[in-house]
Amino acid sequence: MSELSPGAEAAALATPSAPDATPATTVGETPAPAQIDKERQKLARHYARQQQTLSLIGLGASGVLIALLLFSGLSFWLRDAVAFTPNWTLFGGWQPARVGAFFLALFLAAFVLGLPLSWYGGFILAHRYGLSTQSLRGWLIDEAKGFILSLVFELAAIEGLYLLLAALPTTWWLWGGLAMAIVIMLLSTLLPVLVLPLFFKLTPLPDGEVRQRTLLLADRAHTRVRGIYSMNMSARTTAANAMVAGLGGTRRIVIGDTLLDRYTPDEIEVVVAHELGHQVHNDIPKLVLVQVVTTLVGLFIVNLVLNAVVSNVHQYHGLTDSATLPLIVATLGVFGLVLLPLVNGYSRHVEHQADVYALESTGKIAAFLSAMTRLANQNLGELQPSPIVEFLLYNHPSIGKRLAFARAYAERQEQKSQA
Repeated sequence: MSELSPGAEAAALATPSAPDATPATTVGETPAPAQIDKERQKLARHYARQQQTLSLIGLGASGVLIALLLFSGLSFWLRDAVAFTPNWTLFGGWQPARVGAFFLALFLAAFVLGLPLSWYGGFILAHRYGLSTQSLRGWLIDEAKGFILSLVFELAAIEGLYLLLAALPTTWWLWGGLAMAIVIMLLSTLLPVLVLPLFFKLTPLPDGEVRQRTLLLADRAHTRVRGIYSMNMSARTTAANAMVAGLGGTRRIVIGDTLLDRYTPDEIEVVVAHELGHQVHNDIPKLVLVQVVTTLVGLFIVNLVLNAVVSNVHQYHGLTDSATLPLIVATLGVFGLVLLPLVNGYSRHVEHQADVYALESTGKIAAFLSAMTRLANQNLGELQPSPIVEFLLYNHPSIGKRLAFARAYAERQEQKSQA
């Protein structure tokens, strides 16, 4: 139940050496109630602070790079430096070769600048806290895959943006937002068939109790799925992941092997029910709509800033000048930071409603409490983060709030039964 993509979320992290990381009980056996591990919570607070510090350092480094490009003349120097590329000009101003070369230089600079932080945060700290099983070679291979995917998608997005700027200089931002909606839906559709298999092996889940329960949950949620799959999370991480991935004909339920190995059938059921809650509430279309609207507003602001700056800074050769790219990135970055608490607040609301659905549809409050407690212990999930940190950065309710809600829900159900 952590963030991967709309409707595709990690359920928990299960460190084998951590408390409560015990094999699932057999059918009919009553597991001992899971308890919050205070020592693990100390580690969780340290881990959260280190990750937050790394994020701030990364944000600061990116800000410094953009500021240098904008205010030192470096952006214009780089534009002139890539002028050796073919001067193909289409639609009255789009220069795909020079835009691509300019973007590639910035992309490589940002990647090299961020690689030490990615290595320390994603490999060193993950191993130090027992949250990764991956070798350095495996991690580097995954980084290379991510690099290629990001390069392809971001280059296509930038070229498309400058194409729209050249062809539709007054309404480009509107068409850009609509194109974003199409891309999001396409990527959501292709996620389980093209993207996930690049990183994980998906295997049809054999018939058994978990599969039968999952099929019943999907039927109860009126959600058609193409299959139920196990994902080999253990090859890379100790994360226990469950998700409903894909749209329409590609929609399927995916459960991490670590979740299958270490959680009880009841716990797996409430985790999957949470994911199906997103389908019942139509959260994917809602989140796509939110993203499209925010993108439209962001691009409209970019349009205003571009026209104002380009008309007053004569070093720019027009709106389609590749040197405007840092200005676009800076504007969208600031807008995204300002909007982040609102977007995260809406996401927390969506996740809370999925928790409500999991409790109401299964009626297994004890299993929900147990799964959330295991998540806090094994994921090093901070039980009660700082309110300001949760408000700004959390796109899921804190574990403490989710546990408190489930207990309050149990009390209300008890009162109803006694009335």
